[in-house]
Amino acid sequence: MTINKIFKFCVITLSALILFFLSALIAYQVTLKGEMVTIPDVTNKSLDEAREILADKKLFVIKSGIELHDRYDKDKIIQQDPLAESKVKINNVVKVILSAGKEKVIVPRFIGRSLQAISPDLIKAGLMKGKISHVHTPAYAAGKIISQHPSDNEEVARGSRISFLVSQGNREKKFLMPDLIGKRALVVIEKLKELEFNIGHIRYSYYPGLESGIIINQYPEPGSRIQRRNLITMEVSK
Repeated sequence: MTINKIFKFCVITLSALILFFLSALIAYQVTLKGEMVTIPDVTNKSLDEAREILADKKLFVIKSGIELHDRYDKDKIIQQDPLAESKVKINNVVKVILSAGKEKVIVPRFIGRSLQAISPDLIKAGLMKGKISHVHTPAYAAGKIISQHPSDNEEVARGSRISFLVSQGNREKKFLMPDLIGKRALVVIEKLKELEFNIGHIRYSYYPGLESGIIINQYPEPGSRIQRRNLITMEVSK
């Protein structure tokens, strides 16, 4: 075989090989372009986590916006396009919106105010009542707020709960209710008033064989623990 023929043979062979590889490459690209994948759910993931998850599916991710959100933490994905479980071709792009976190509000001062009167201001501030605790103290009237958490002027997420410690007023002294039955009502009532106890309804009833003005029933019952503000009622013979 002459050198000229060998050269021609080599050129033809090389051309055939190049054509073969080009055809294979084109076929591979066509196959890739037609391959479909299911988009995974990347909500509540960070952007880096989403990139890693979507890369496994031969997909790309780009941030398309940021929005306030009450449910998702800051920098977490709150929305994706296309939606999860959608079918797309590989090498496609998934657009995501990230959370800017919850809207912040300033906590008002409630100390010294009545717990029953603060609801409108809580609603206006975008807050809610949290845990309510009570304590006896002479420093605040009953029903007044002694402390709050979070404290006033603190910045918190909208919808946060504010806990309150509420006064029950000064602790009242407790007494044992004496047995009044059989005693004269006028004497007992005069003595109870002198001791600043709270006299309630006095009911008069006929009681056979008993002179009038004698206590025949009472409430609270003898031996009960009472405070001066508790009502004492009696039934008296007529």
